[in-house]
Amino acid sequence: MNENQDLDAILAELSDVGRSAVDRGLALASGGNLSARLSADTFVVTGSGTWLDRLTPSDFSIMSLAGDVRGGNPNPSSEWKLHQRSYQERPDINSVVHVHPQHAVLIDALGYDVRLLTLDHAYYVRSIGTTPYYPNGSDELAESAAEQAREHNCIIMGNHGCSALGDTISMAFRRALNLEEAATATYRALLLGDTTSAMPAEAFAALHHA
Repeated sequence: MNENQDLDAILAELSDVGRSAVDRGLALASGGNLSARLSADTFVVTGSGTWLDRLTPSDFSIMSLAGDVRGGNPNPSSEWKLHQRSYQERPDINSVVHVHPQHAVLIDALGYDVRLLTLDHAYYVRSIGTTPYYPNGSDELAESAAEQAREHNCIIMGNHGCSALGDTISMAFRRALNLEEAATATYRALLLGDTTSAMPAEAFAALHHA
């Protein structure tokens, strides 16, 4: 991301994502956090306890990848390490959307895999990493999610939520939306007794080797 990109525009886009995430049921109140990379060594993240559908510029903290608060809200989200470690692990990503989508967390908690059933699921989600439950804000949570981020752009954290990564804020959110839609489709398939349907393997392979 360009270091000179307008901070106000980034905060406005993250605020729009927060409102949309709550409207679509991906998060409740302050259940989740959002971030965007500002430069090679800084990022902005929502502050502690901030409601995602009520974000204002003063609700964001500017942090270094070393973990220092450099401006804005002096109290970053308790999950700031989740974002920090993801950026350290993946220099190609510029946004992390961490939300608490009901179906994705439920399917994972029940011991099922979220299946990619449609073209959009396969294209945007592609693959899903998972982690065991770890307390929020813990090093274990941040490090396990970052480890999964080496291979996946969508990670479900056991009994907690998910993170979606992208080179833009829009792409990260699009992945979060498609992950939850895939989980909802998987849930409905399971209700019908189906445990195997997914995107045809040949079509999936062709999509990612085109």
